Amino acid sequence: MPNLKSLLLLIITFTFTGAAMASDPQSELEALSDKKWEWMAAKDVEPLQKLFHKDAKFVHMSGSWKTERELEIIKEGSIWYKKAAIHDRATELFGDTGIVWSRITLTAHVRGQDVENEFTVTEVFVKDGGDWKISGLTFSSVRDMHKIEH
Repeated sequence: MPNLKSLLLLIITFTFTGAAMASDPQSELEALSDKKWEWMAAKDVEPLQKLFHKDAKFVHMSGSWKTERELEIIKEGSIWYKKAAIHDRATELFGDTGIVWSRITLTAHVRGQDVENEFTVTEVFVKDGGDWKISGLTFSSVRDMHKIEH
């Protein structure tokens, strides 16, 4: 059975390790990106509304629009982002801006049918009031052999 000193050392180690992991902006952005896909698949617009900058721009195969329209599309299910399988990812920071490039296979329900497309998704995050917000999200159609340069 561990003594009190060992237990305290273990707690302090986990606390600092957790704080260090949470303070890694690249990991934080990638985790936010992952959560975004989950929220989109669940059509859960409340956390997305907090994540998307109010003036963000979304670029799709069929057009471009701002945050309010993107949230409406997700809520109504006119594009239902069912699953994003991430094959490759690169994340870079530029001051208070972070960019996540992800090569994905997106399964979505569009116009009454399920479709599957290969994309490189570019997510631009900016620090806004201490929180990361997506200010731009662009879907670029790519071939399945496309690689993201790291």
